[in-house]
Amino acid sequence: MERRASPRGLVGRSLIATLVFAAAVVPGWTLGTLAERYTGSELLDWCVTGLWGALAVRVLAPHASYRPRDAWLGLIPLYNWYLVCVLGWRVASLPFRDWEPRDDELWRARWLTGDLIGYWRADPVPVGAAARAAKAASAPAGSRRSR
Repeated sequence: MERRASPRGLVGRSLIATLVFAAAVVPGWTLGTLAERYTGSELLDWCVTGLWGALAVRVLAPHASYRPRDAWLGLIPLYNWYLVCVLGWRVASLPFRDWEPRDDELWRARWLTGDLIGYWRADPVPVGAAARAAKAASAPAGSRRSR
């Protein structure tokens, strides 16, 4: 008997998104508070918290159709929490996506039909496939050059 996967409900997705947010933000708060307590610098607290938020954005970004370079936006105080919320909400629905993939993800994304209409699915890229695709795209053509 085959079990068909289905998207998570609102409660399940919200719970997972909340846990992702807590796992991404609370350690930064803790490290920032410890740094402030040790040095007495509130600025260091903000810096440590911001760096941790940027790291969380960097880790979550590829899974939620954001570019890894968007982690630079994670350095902006309070905006990084917004990004972590958006990324957590998106990651909580994986492997189904209710957002459109970026242009560079379209080659591996597919629009689902039937009961899952309105969702996308983009399976992860195998480890060697991305390197082979990049190498093939940059390699010169194998045919004879014209004069």
